[in-house]
Amino acid sequence: MKNEILAVLKNSRDYISGQQLCDKFRVSRTAVWKVMEQLKEEGYEIEAVRNRGYRLKSCPDVISEAEILSVLQTEWAGRRTVCYKETDSTNNRARDAGEKDGVHGMLFAAERQSAGKGRRGRAWDSPGGSSIYMSILLRPDIRPAKAPMLTLVMGLSAAEGIKETTGVDAKIKWPNDIVADGKKICGILTEMVTEIEYINYVVIGVGINVNQESFPEGLEGKATSLRIAGGRTFGRAEIIAAVLKAFEKNYELFLEAGDLSQLRARYDRLLVNLGRDVRVLEPGNEYEARAKGISDEGELIVTLSDGKERHVFSGEVSVRGIYGYV
Repeated sequence: MKNEILAVLKNSRDYISGQQLCDKFRVSRTAVWKVMEQLKEEGYEIEAVRNRGYRLKSCPDVISEAEILSVLQTEWAGRRTVCYKETDSTNNRARDAGEKDGVHGMLFAAERQSAGKGRRGRAWDSPGGSSIYMSILLRPDIRPAKAPMLTLVMGLSAAEGIKETTGVDAKIKWPNDIVADGKKICGILTEMVTEIEYINYVVIGVGINVNQESFPEGLEGKATSLRIAGGRTFGRAEIIAAVLKAFEKNYELFLEAGDLSQLRARYDRLLVNLGRDVRVLEPGNEYEARAKGISDEGELIVTLSDGKERHVFSGEVSVRGIYGYV
């Protein structure tokens, strides 16, 4: 009920009487008062005026179930959400749920991670109070060979959700980074557990630098935040909600087509490498080519110096700009 009452307060421009809330949720005035006290303890500024009711004056920037669900506009993505003040990794929590009875679309989010995961086993710097760390559990009815495309589905969704809520010109660095002003603002890590022809579950982790003002030495030249790029602070729950809304829509289009054909044009428009020379780093092999966009299967299409076309699979390959990260 707390989530629903918070949503009503957020959507109202005027006072909401205690009796209106009692009637709407079929609870006592004492129950409504207790919810208001809980919200105040969590940092929400709520004004209570006799004979007028309650009015929400300000919201804290917190990662909580109530805050996320109060702004969420999805059918299934994130409708069951679990939040932590701190955990080792939201991907670990989603994997635990995947091994048990976690439902499709379940979201795990944290204020801070003590052991955040990056690509190829790298650590992901996870300070508290300023970033988004979240993982979604999926149980897709697709062949395991198609699962890597889900990383690109989330990449497109993250870029679209970020741009919609912040106005920051977020671009995609194939296959799984989101960048702004040539620096990384978001990383995506997909993990899955499969049988030979069957996916038990997929976990997609998303880390977004939102309100950081600075970065540790060694990262400041490569990473940025939405605050730095956009010039102001942003509410993290609204960004989470926008990314999940975009992901739900894009995921359904992916399932409908069985590939990325219905998403490909939008992905290419946001591809920071499009039409640019890149360096492809394969194990034991490195070469330069020009990026043309992605295939229906999510491979990066590049043109070599001799005019031949090659499709690059993301598994063990990195793509960088000739003169830097992008």
